[in-house]
Amino acid sequence: MRRGSEASGVAEATNRRISQIDPNIVDEAAFATDQEVKMTLKEGIKLYPHAIGWSVLLSCAIIMEGFDVVLITSFFGFPQFNKKYGYQQADGTYNIPASWQTALSNGAYVGEIIGLFINGIVSERYGYRKTMIASLTFLAALIFIPFFSNSIEVLLVGCILMGIPWGVFQTLTTAYASEVCPTALRAYLTTFVNLCWVIGQLTSTAVLRGFLSREDQWAYRIPYALQWIWPVPIIIGCIFAPESPWWLVRQNRVKDAENSVRRLTAAGSGLDIQKTVSLMIRTNELEKEITSGTSYLDCFKGTDLRRTEIACMVWGIQTMCGSGLMGYSIYFLQQAGVAVDKSFDFTMGQYALGICGTISSWCLMTRVGRRTLYIWGLIGLFIVLIVIGCLAIPKTNMGIATGAALLVFTLIYDITVGPVCYSLVSEMSTTRLRAKSIVLARNFYNIMGILNNVITPRLVNTDSLNWKGKAGFFWAVSCFFCIIYCYFRLPEPAGRAYIELDLLFEHKVSARKFHKTSVDATNGTIRAGTESVEKQSIEHVEKI
Repeated sequence: MRRGSEASGVAEATNRRISQIDPNIVDEAAFATDQEVKMTLKEGIKLYPHAIGWSVLLSCAIIMEGFDVVLITSFFGFPQFNKKYGYQQADGTYNIPASWQTALSNGAYVGEIIGLFINGIVSERYGYRKTMIASLTFLAALIFIPFFSNSIEVLLVGCILMGIPWGVFQTLTTAYASEVCPTALRAYLTTFVNLCWVIGQLTSTAVLRGFLSREDQWAYRIPYALQWIWPVPIIIGCIFAPESPWWLVRQNRVKDAENSVRRLTAAGSGLDIQKTVSLMIRTNELEKEITSGTSYLDCFKGTDLRRTEIACMVWGIQTMCGSGLMGYSIYFLQQAGVAVDKSFDFTMGQYALGICGTISSWCLMTRVGRRTLYIWGLIGLFIVLIVIGCLAIPKTNMGIATGAALLVFTLIYDITVGPVCYSLVSEMSTTRLRAKSIVLARNFYNIMGILNNVITPRLVNTDSLNWKGKAGFFWAVSCFFCIIYCYFRLPEPAGRAYIELDLLFEHKVSARKFHKTSVDATNGTIRAGTESVEKQSIEHVEKI
């Protein structure tokens, strides 16, 4: 009967916490929860037009990161860049060694890891706006390093240092998007971050395609200079942007939180701002009891350990599912027998499909659900990876067929795993630990990215293993294990207010039962189907 007692204890503890909160706040929060859960997409757009605009503006910083990260890997298939920083091969062409490909790709990840940890501390102390402005200013100064670099070593230093503000952008934009919008808009604004990433990738590839005909150093210096376009307008926007009301509540600045919500919503919308902020206050108070603090260590305590684990794995799977082949697509396709100009054309088509896929995911996430879409996406990627591997078995040139398979891979990825990840990560953590949980999750992604950048160049590079398309088999095995993990561990958060997710995790509801379990946020109770979780736990123990 021990598990039944545990379930009863959770319910009693929840009720005790509720009784300690101001009854007026509880009533107002209950009303706001009901209104938020029932809010439709159309109503959300009508009520929160300013929140959409501000979130989109801050998310545009990710375009810069997507632009430059892909710029580096695309340069590996760029003749002018290889001639400057690489060595001449026996056939007269130039190539960057696999070791330096790994170093340059991982340099940004190293900087991002540093930036991510800085963001987790600084953004919670000084707020999202100030952190964003400081990071954009820092990045604008750092662009000079790769622009003027005359050696591959200096270029590596530039990649590492520029990675620091990129690390801030990676998590801050997602956290801000998840905190300024209601449940009805949460999936759309958080996954818009992925769309910005793909737009940056497409822009980067298109720019390099346009400079293929140039033979001088400006063929690779001008693309770096184009990054100066973004910081100034985004900084100006951040100066006038409202702070996250959730962050203000965590700082006990309730009046400022109400003013922030007022700025995020349409004038005369009829939204009861006081009740909306009461929901934030009650959720924050509930999480104070569940979570002992707001440090990185607290992410690994109690129920937050499970939430941190899921967030980390969901983001890490973005790399472990074989998506690294997309990042190296230009070089990968050239090794598979595709001409230089055609490899850039294929990659541009790849990222254009990524944009279409991300937009398509907006329709599917609300109808199909995050968990279902994520798992079926991984299954689709697994099949395509097997196909890519099989295409490399014949000795005939299958480069065009491999390129077509890679386009299918990209479309599936950007309909499912790519954008859905951003929504899932922002929903898995408590609001008090969100910034730090997203930092840990993204750093796990970066660590996996570093491993990917060690493995992938060696799989496809001519001076290493030279597997070419057979690398698909390697990543297919990795993708298969990702599918198994998600089936047993990934819950469905669609349509849940943050306070409902807190209660589901606190009651240790199984990932496969999340979507079937009803939550009474007013009383702090949950029900799985028609039976309470407590009753099911007792009956399970009695059967054993």
